[in-house]
Amino acid sequence: LSYPPHKLLSNLVANLKATASKTLWREFEPELSEIYRKRILWTGSYFVASCGGVTIEELKIYVQNQDCPDSSRH
Repeated sequence: LSYPPHKLLSNLVANLKATASKTLWREFEPELSEIYRKRILWTGSYFVASCGGVTIEELKIYVQNQDCPDSSRH
């Protein structure tokens, strides 16, 4: 995902969450209604990081290793 540096990331995240929530409720309302009392799927928090200078493959390996309890793989 690419986003202009002069734009607020909080607006992007809010729009992504809102769009995803509306789409999910529209497509899966019966199932979601059994799990959620309110129509809230997301928390108000989010995490954003940049990762310049690495390839997509290097990034994938890094992310995959985050769940690995063997610290020697990091």
